[in-house]
Amino acid sequence: MPSIFSTHWCARSAAALSTVLVLLALSACRPAPSNQAQAASSEPIPATVQVVQVQSQPVQLWDSFNGRIAAPETVELRPRVDGYIDSVAFTEGQWVEKGQVLFRIDPRSYRAALASAQAQLQSAKAAAVLAKSQDQRARDLVAAKAISVEEADQRAGTLAQAQAQVQAAEAAVSTAQLALNFTEVRAPISGLAGRALLTVGNLAQANQSVLTTLVSGNPVHVYFDADEHSLRRSREAGAAAQVAMVRVGLSGEVDFPHQGQLSFTDNQLDPQTGTIRLRATLDNTQGQFTPGMFARVQMQAGQPITAVLIDDKAVLTDQSRQYAYVVGPDQRAERRELTLGRMVQGQRVVHAGLQPGDWLVVAGMQRIYYPGMPLAPEPQGDMPKAADADADADAVARAVAQPQS
Repeated sequence: MPSIFSTHWCARSAAALSTVLVLLALSACRPAPSNQAQAASSEPIPATVQVVQVQSQPVQLWDSFNGRIAAPETVELRPRVDGYIDSVAFTEGQWVEKGQVLFRIDPRSYRAALASAQAQLQSAKAAAVLAKSQDQRARDLVAAKAISVEEADQRAGTLAQAQAQVQAAEAAVSTAQLALNFTEVRAPISGLAGRALLTVGNLAQANQSVLTTLVSGNPVHVYFDADEHSLRRSREAGAAAQVAMVRVGLSGEVDFPHQGQLSFTDNQLDPQTGTIRLRATLDNTQGQFTPGMFARVQMQAGQPITAVLIDDKAVLTDQSRQYAYVVGPDQRAERRELTLGRMVQGQRVVHAGLQPGDWLVVAGMQRIYYPGMPLAPEPQGDMPKAADADADADAVARAVAQPQS
């Protein structure tokens, strides 16, 4: 005969089993969710990104080099006569004009030499006058047969010697006068004067002692070495524009604010380096260039081309590959592999990977987790205008917001 406990356990088990069966039946009667609902629940929220429309434009490419500023004329000023420096007649480091007196050498000995030469000239002239008179008298006496022809010829020879001595004395006076003039050392060119290397009281030796240096100031030259490929591209640009242009930036300057013209190309390349020396001429009216300065030089690289320029911040890197995101069909992120060129005016040249009219993602790239992710594009700044259409920013925004088929 079963106990009361076993009967009660059986009753509770039967009730629990019936409850489970009822729940299974109810769940089987519910309809299954559709595929569209599942997809909607798994679709991520569109990433908000900022975009600009890619445009192509004419671009002038430039080759870059390092160079040095140099003066067209540089003079080491040396005295032409010996003597002690009597005075320094210029301010060191200041501009001097051609012909300005810079140094004075003690002139007293040269004045005395000039006076002596002038006295000798006067003596020679007096002797020449006497010889001429005696020659004329001898001619008259020969005609009267009062003296011999031989004596007349001797007097004629004496006259010729006296005239030669006059010429020699005149040359000596000119030399003495020139030496006296050279005691004033003048600037042979206009330019900036350096420091006085010899001061008052020091001995200056003719053609040896360097008194100071002079450099011309305007225009100035910039010298740089270019490879043969850059030279060929520059000649192509020069043939089109009649003259090849260069741009120059000094140390600490942003970009290349100074412009000049290529004025000299050496006659051969250096076989050891494969480069050739070039020179450009720059205007220095403002005095911003000093000979010896380091300069960054850009030279025209061929004729202008039409290229796509983008902000370098929009370029992403995947190991050795560069890419960017654009707004693709259905407002989804599309990855584009890029072939990049050089920088031009702070923007990067794109040779392949983008086409004019593409909407390039320039901000918010970190929100794009994978290609094909939905996007919420927002135009950034002023949109470029096409050459054949007028579109304001609102129209561009509407064009971006429209789904693409």
